[in-house]
Amino acid sequence: MIEMLSYPFMQRAFIVGLLVSLCASLLGVSLVLRRFSMIGDGLSHVGFGALSVASVLGLSPLGFTIPVVVLSAVLLLRMNDRKLLSSDGAIALISASSLAFGVMMISFVKGTNTDINNFLFGSLLAVGRSDAVFSVVLSLVVLVCYVLLYPRLFAVTFDPVFSSAGGVGSGRYMMLLAVLSAMTIVLGMRMLGSLLISALIIFPPLTSMRVFKTYRGVTVSSALLSVAAFVCGISFSFYEGTPVGASIVMAHLALFLVFSAIGFILKRER
Repeated sequence: MIEMLSYPFMQRAFIVGLLVSLCASLLGVSLVLRRFSMIGDGLSHVGFGALSVASVLGLSPLGFTIPVVVLSAVLLLRMNDRKLLSSDGAIALISASSLAFGVMMISFVKGTNTDINNFLFGSLLAVGRSDAVFSVVLSLVVLVCYVLLYPRLFAVTFDPVFSSAGGVGSGRYMMLLAVLSAMTIVLGMRMLGSLLISALIIFPPLTSMRVFKTYRGVTVSSALLSVAAFVCGISFSFYEGTPVGASIVMAHLALFLVFSAIGFILKRER
């Protein structure tokens, strides 16, 4: 670990990845429970398209991509609320279109294969100093918003109808949740890739639910599991030379299998 963190690019990747993993796991609990988990996959593909445009036009990757993905998150929820398209249909439509558009944009630039691989599967070297600072600040904003709004997110997650009747606008808070998720996805995309970043949202809560049955238990467990999987994944990637995104997802998969086995044993004992 000491050797790994002796390199500046690994220090940046470690800090950004740790914060993004933590944000994604916390937001993922509400998204999974409300059956919005696939919104992360759709928004990551939108992010790929936006990153491609930013690369071709020479724009700031984060500065251009974050607003585009946030607007897409709002659009997805609006389409679902107004019954214009089903949620899975809207996500599939925007996801496939954005991915195809991104590939088309990158095809006009030299070094196509390398760029596509970096965008799709991530690269540790993609986290520059300015991007790291921006990512840390934005991640802290997401964490602060989550902590301050925890009671309302809890209420909206389990009983949106009662929350609306009690004066807590479930639509507004679900919109905020989608916006925070969009920001988190963009922050982690350049390091983990657009095809794998959604795993940080889905895996921790699903893994925690194998053993824990309360909202607080799942939330705390998700945060701890996400941090553990990230540390194991990035360490394995550094020492074995494997892709960082894939290594982190495989660490999540291993934890999911372990927790599934523990959950099965506990269920049998009951």
